[in-house]
Amino acid sequence: MEFAYEPVSEDLRVVVGVGFAYSYIQENKERTEIVVNFDWGNSKNLIKTNTALQYDDTYRVVVKWGIDALSSEPSKRRRLNLPKPVEYFKFYLGDIPDDKKPRLPHEITFEKAISDFLCEIGKTMKEKIENHWPGINFHKHVLLVFSVPAEFDENVRVIMRRCIYNAGLIRSLGTLNLQFTTEPEAASVYCINKLKELDMKAGVTYLVVDCGGGTVDLTVRRLLPGGRIAETTERTGDFCGGTYVDDEFLKFLEEKAGKSAVKMLKEKHYDQVNYLIHKFFCPEIKIPFNGKKDDFKIIDFDIEKKCPALIQYITGSEKDQLEDDEWVIELDFDTVQSFFDPVIRKITRLIALQLSKCSNCSVLFLVGGFGESRYLQQKIKEEFGSQVKIAIPPNPSAAILIGACEYGLNMKAVTTRVLKWSYGVMVSPVWHAGDPISRFDNGRIDKFYLLASKGTEVDVDKEFSSTMVPIFPDQTSVLFKFFYTHESNATYCDEPHVKKLGNFMVNGLPSESSGLNRSVVITLRFASMECTVATAKSKHNGKVYRTTFSMG
Repeated sequence: MEFAYEPVSEDLRVVVGVGFAYSYIQENKERTEIVVNFDWGNSKNLIKTNTALQYDDTYRVVVKWGIDALSSEPSKRRRLNLPKPVEYFKFYLGDIPDDKKPRLPHEITFEKAISDFLCEIGKTMKEKIENHWPGINFHKHVLLVFSVPAEFDENVRVIMRRCIYNAGLIRSLGTLNLQFTTEPEAASVYCINKLKELDMKAGVTYLVVDCGGGTVDLTVRRLLPGGRIAETTERTGDFCGGTYVDDEFLKFLEEKAGKSAVKMLKEKHYDQVNYLIHKFFCPEIKIPFNGKKDDFKIIDFDIEKKCPALIQYITGSEKDQLEDDEWVIELDFDTVQSFFDPVIRKITRLIALQLSKCSNCSVLFLVGGFGESRYLQQKIKEEFGSQVKIAIPPNPSAAILIGACEYGLNMKAVTTRVLKWSYGVMVSPVWHAGDPISRFDNGRIDKFYLLASKGTEVDVDKEFSSTMVPIFPDQTSVLFKFFYTHESNATYCDEPHVKKLGNFMVNGLPSESSGLNRSVVITLRFASMECTVATAKSKHNGKVYRTTFSMG
């Protein structure tokens, strides 16, 4: 997909890392300290709020959002007949199996849910910033920096840009007052100051492990002179964040109360499921658990108090046992540990894999919301403490927000990135025996011609070029079709893993008797996290053509 990108406003006064943190830029280009928002409606002292929406029964009006949409205490009083909250919709941006994605009501697409959520968070951002600095015009004076998980597909930025536009946070799709970075890159920028505190010098290599709610992202960076950073290995990640610990707890509840009972609870009383997770499991079990048996005291899970609606659906032997236990389930150390271990094993495997690719890594930074878990911190120290120094910031979950803001204040801090994809252009060589007949056309066959390989560390704005010639002697224009793939290379552009990047028409090739001797140099340049610039220069007449692709 292609956007007509507009210049960045020359009158920027505020940078916002969306989640959100913000900083004011003085007229002399100095900046104030970065402020992190802790106030989310009725909920205070939260660095981030949940991506959740409570609609009315028409699904047209958002009644509550964030943590407020999830934290209703169980009550015997009749409540408004509101539909089940819509949550985890950002998982639709990731390449995960359909059965792992949350079910959305048919009235709501995930794009609408994201737009509605951003609209609500935007109201808070606008109010805070405009109250803090009277005279600020949000659309004119503010640079928004969004961070996305590293393993999300490239078209995520296209979807997000449209959702941000639909939410009213930007006035045009092509504005460059909106920038993207990856979550591990934002965390890497945040860690620059922490490296100084550790007395680390230029040249040190460090691993950032960002453990969020849904995803875990890892990236290896190298500190360069002047506080700049370079990416040294390809980013990795997986869906094994903190919410998967919640899922393990619910699986345990199915064992105790029966799968059908928990299923009915989710269908009929989802507000109580949310209360159970966000007001009982997380604050009383998940967050305090540190993995030390001597510190642990058995926790009583009183179903009548914490989740009374469940009781009516419990039958058979499960009901008999729970009645004997007076509807109290004892959670001992081994049980609670079992909620964490499957998730933590996935995380430690990802870390081991990254460290195996980078033998000179000196520091491991643990950040992100799930990075607050003392048990996760302990397991990482036990597993990797002898290999690298383990550094955990005071507020791990704030690292991404602050880092995104830091990135917006100085986007030149990132000097190199490692390509996550391989990029190429369609060419049409003469068909040869062995090529598939199905792709045969007019004596030629369309193939993928590699321009840049995944895993390559590239300077920002590095160019990848190749010389092309027309197919026919009388050809006066060429349509270049660009593609990308998660594989190292491809043979044909219609292979399942190959995706379209965009088209680029070069007109006006001279039609005189030069025949095929009218070469064109095509170039790809990775100008930012979001867009790729393609240029073509005719070697016959020197004419230059240029376009910008937004990934997707």
